[in-house]
Amino acid sequence: MGELARWNLKVSRETDLALRTLLATRGGRKGDLSRFVEEAVNRAVLREIVRDIQARNTDIDPGEIEKLIDDELGAMRGSFWTDWRTN
Repeated sequence: MGELARWNLKVSRETDLALRTLLATRGGRKGDLSRFVEEAVNRAVLREIVRDIQARNTDIDPGEIEKLIDDELGAMRGSFWTDWRTN
């Protein structure tokens, strides 16, 4: 997890109880609350990044995007197998 930062959060009592109940039903252990919050934040950040990229690319032809993706995937596949064979 790397270097840790400490957050102080305030949530409603209902949210606290719902989350703690969920974690308890999954056999909650020390650190589960922190892991749950970190995973939720990471998902929310990724979702926002995807929305930003989609908004930035609304004027680009979908076919052009597909071609760019295919070109990059092809390059990555080629380098993956080249690297794999040499190691």
